[in-house]
Amino acid sequence: MFSRYKKTSDPKPAAAVADKAAKALNARPSANPAAAPATPPPAAVSVKTSLRKAAPAAAAQPVAGDKERRRKERLGEIKLELHRELLDNLNLAALEKASEKELRAEITSIATEVLQEKAIVLNREERSTVFQELYDEVTGLGPLETLLKDDSVNDILVNGPKQIFVERSGKLELTDVVFKDERHLLRIIDKIVSAVGRRVDESNPYVDARLKDGSRFNAMVPPIAVDGSLVSIRKFKKDKLGIDDLVSFGAFSEQMAAYLQAAVATRLNVIVSGGTGSGKTTTLNALSSFIDNDERILTIEDTAELQLQQTHVGRMESRPPNVEGKGEVSPRDCLKNALRMRPDRIIVGETRGEEVIDMLQAMNTGHDGSMTTIHANSARDGVSRLENMIAMAGIEMPIKAVRSQISSAVNLIVQASRLQDGSRRMTSITEITGMEGDVISMQEVFRYQRTGLTPENKIIGHFTATGVRSHYSERFRMWGYDLPAEIYEPTAG
Repeated sequence: MFSRYKKTSDPKPAAAVADKAAKALNARPSANPAAAPATPPPAAVSVKTSLRKAAPAAAAQPVAGDKERRRKERLGEIKLELHRELLDNLNLAALEKASEKELRAEITSIATEVLQEKAIVLNREERSTVFQELYDEVTGLGPLETLLKDDSVNDILVNGPKQIFVERSGKLELTDVVFKDERHLLRIIDKIVSAVGRRVDESNPYVDARLKDGSRFNAMVPPIAVDGSLVSIRKFKKDKLGIDDLVSFGAFSEQMAAYLQAAVATRLNVIVSGGTGSGKTTTLNALSSFIDNDERILTIEDTAELQLQQTHVGRMESRPPNVEGKGEVSPRDCLKNALRMRPDRIIVGETRGEEVIDMLQAMNTGHDGSMTTIHANSARDGVSRLENMIAMAGIEMPIKAVRSQISSAVNLIVQASRLQDGSRRMTSITEITGMEGDVISMQEVFRYQRTGLTPENKIIGHFTATGVRSHYSERFRMWGYDLPAEIYEPTAG
């Protein structure tokens, strides 16, 4: 055994740690696991509903056979016992300097000794699984580590200790990964938030944080979360998706990519609009690749997610208030300060509040080519949301003045959507062309045209121009982006 990682044989500290570990882990497993809720009987279907498409069956829960269930419970009890022994024997302070290989060897050595002492027999697969889970428990995020390492998983959604969903290819799936109990889940949550200097408890029951790899983390704990702590993790993509990648994935067409390149390069102000999980940040990242490398860019986000490739990028992240309610740095504070830092472009990760007025003023006062995202279901809804955010900021302005400010600041609205089959598409590109009386005039240049649905519920459609020539064609030509006229001609699917 690696003696430098093992604690000295001082009985008092060992007893204290053992007592603390037993309390922290809630060592004894529950004898009465919660029974699965009974499925209610199907309601009677009337004759009038016979022409409807049959409703999909309720999502099946992964119910293993009795033998498999008992095996998992047994492995869980063994892992709990081994983890307690590890806390008693490992010198956690020395482990900070240990390599992964040394730490794995030490955990394997201690766990093997304990298994021999307690006459517990495991096959090779079970031993490998238990040792890996012990390593994840000591160094990582316990049961979540497996999901975090799975590149096919986009989101991890925890509804209490016994129900963990993941999103793959736009669809939610229930996994067989579980925490031992609520205390185990709370310990992992606390491990995450304490690493970034934040806290979560009854007095402060929700928190936003960032994992080491950049993944976005949000948690809400009891008593606000009624059936156990709620956790959502939006995984950070290690592979930076560019325009070519999105075109090959079918997110938009080559013609739309050429148009967007001209729009970003000629410093049009762009808003990416869409719902939650529709790919707004991914689209914003891809669009930023068209910015010249000699421009100074400042980014402002609640949680840093943007992955800009340029050399001259200054990143800012807002900060919530501390326990005393002090120390808050809002996105608006960051934006006001950014205006004094000589930016060529300002990119706001998401505009959702009073910072909208500063963002529009920045777009109007020499920071052409700025970009942001908003939550909206269409370009027209996006404009209405901008109006509402200005009103919520407490700024009393006539509606015509507000709309005039928006129409002169925003040039382009790119609509991203997640469709019913889980695919993400850029469903519309709309230009704002000015004012007609009290109404903001807009024209759609490109759209995604849906034509049908396959038997597998996959959406059939194609990208097409609307036949409207860009309002900024002359600007593109003056900047050296003379797009061919055919790019604006409608195409059949």
